[in-house]
This record gives sequence, C-alpha cells and structure tokens, in this order.
Amino acid sequence: MALIYVLGSLNMDLVCHSSHLPQSGETVLGSQFEIQPGGKGANQAVAVARLAGASHLVGRVGQDSFGDRLIASARAARVNCAGISQDHRSPTGVAAIVVDRQGQNQIVVVPGANGQVGESELQVLDQHLHPGDFLLLQLEIPQPVVMAAAALAQQRGVRVILDPAPVQAPLTDGLYCHVYLITPNQIEASQLVGWPVQDQTTALRAAQTLRQQGVDIALVTLGAAGVVVASQEGCFHQPALTVAAVDTVAAGDAFNGGLAVALAEGRPLGEAVGFATAVAAYTVTQPGAQAAMPERSQLEGWLAGQRLPASQNLAPA
Repeated sequence: MALIYVLGSLNMDLVCHSSHLPQSGETVLGSQFEIQPGGKGANQAVAVARLAGASHLVGRVGQDSFGDRLIASARAARVNCAGISQDHRSPTGVAAIVVDRQGQNQIVVVPGANGQVGESELQVLDQHLHPGDFLLLQLEIPQPVVMAAAALAQQRGVRVILDPAPVQAPLTDGLYCHVYLITPNQIEASQLVGWPVQDQTTALRAAQTLRQQGVDIALVTLGAAGVVVASQEGCFHQPALTVAAVDTVAAGDAFNGGLAVALAEGRPLGEAVGFATAVAAYTVTQPGAQAAMPERSQLEGWLAGQRLPASQNLAPA
C-alpha cells in the first residue's frame, strides 16, 4: 500500500461539555472537562494509522508537557513521528472546544508551534516523498508552507488531499492546481466559492466550481446529508449512514483519513468515498477526537451490522 504523509498541526484539545453552545456574551455552566490530543494533522495521521494505513506525521510542537504528550499519543497509535520537531521558542498549539448535548461544537485554535512550521518540515518531505504516495494537508499551518508542500508533492508524483480548514479564503494563487482532491464541508465550500452552500444542488455547483479552479476531484461534505463528489468521470452523491451523534469534533479528520487509506489501497473513488463516510459515521458515535478514531477491526465489526446506502449519480449542475 502507498505511504500516507500528513503535514499539519498538533494541538492539545481543551474540551468543555455543556447543555448548549454559548451565544455571544453568554456564560454556560459545563458538565465535563477533558484534555485530549488533537490538531487536524495529528487527528488525520492517527485515523490513517488505526485503519492500518502507513501513516507518517510531519509537524511541530513546543518543548513542553503538551508537546511530549502529543508525540507519545501519536506513537501509541502507530504513527511514524520521525518528522515531528519540538520548538523551544513557541508553545504547543491548543484548541478550546465546546461540545453540546447534540454533539455539535465550537472551536477556537491558538496555533503556537504550528505557526512556525516551515523550511525544516518541507525538507523532511523533500527527503521522503516518492511517486504513488499520498500527502494530506490542512490549513492549521501557514498557507505558504501548504502551497510549497503541495507543489513539491505534485512534482514527485504524489497525490495531494487538501482539507481546507480552517478556511483562509481566498486560497493562495495556484494552490488548486497542485491538489488532487479537496474536501471542504458546506461552510468551508461556501467561503471558498463565495455563495451559500445549503443543499445537494448547491454543493454540486460548488464542487464543479472548485474543479474549474484546477482541482482534479472536489468533494463537499454535508454532515448527515452525505457527500457530493465531482470528478472528470462524473458526479455522484454518497448518502451518510444514519447514526446517533455523540461528538462531531473529528468527523472531518476521520473522513479524510479513511479516504486516504482507501485510495492508497487502490480502491476506486466511489468505494473510497463510501468507506470514508463509514469511518466518519463511526467516529461521531464516540466521544473525543483521536480517541474516537476506530481501529480497522472495530470499524469492520461495526459495519457488519450496518447498511451503507448506495451512491446516486448526479447530472452536472
């Protein structure tokens, strides 16, 4: 199977559970507090490793207890952490997360050492990327570094999967042309294309617009409404599994990790999207971020009792 590299963030998640998400100026009493390993880069790397993918994480943490704990957690999940450095000038990144009873969340990220990711991490990729590998990217590290990594990967024959979160629109000029597959949710897609993405029809229009920017394949995730996909071969909608959500914090990261693993195994796009949808569905039934990512055996056992809805072809918008 192809190797899967993840260049991205490592954060310590500070998670508060409450009955509802606070409005501006409102103080809400919480019911539970947890400190958990997170960061979109680390989450995706752990998702890949737990699904039996060859996961290599490249990133930066501080020389502090949070940084030590994040590296140890990733290693325990079988992630190759040789590409993680510890920065003595910047603290480890943190994310303050509020989760309500329905599993919905609000997140504020303070990048810390993630904001210093740069030339040394690019050198790691330069030394290790090979044709046929995959590179997962997100936007919790500086966008010029994301651009440079995507360009390097494309030059090496490496397929780039970009999770454009948190969105920093407009994206750097030329980035789309280096991306094999982009995976915004409907809010991120709205920000990227400049108009509301509210349903399957507008999601398809957004996916096609992103393809016109230079991306090979565009996916727009719609939560419980599934995923809309546009590629050169055609367009389709993959419905989601119906589950009772406990915590949606890492759903997108689980989806991206599952998608990368399925593609690295050589599965066709439709099958890979179905697999990724199942990984995300399992994850939202569990609390936490990395703790919610399933082992391959857990996922397969759970899927034995589920029925993944069939995908449906869509006419171009």
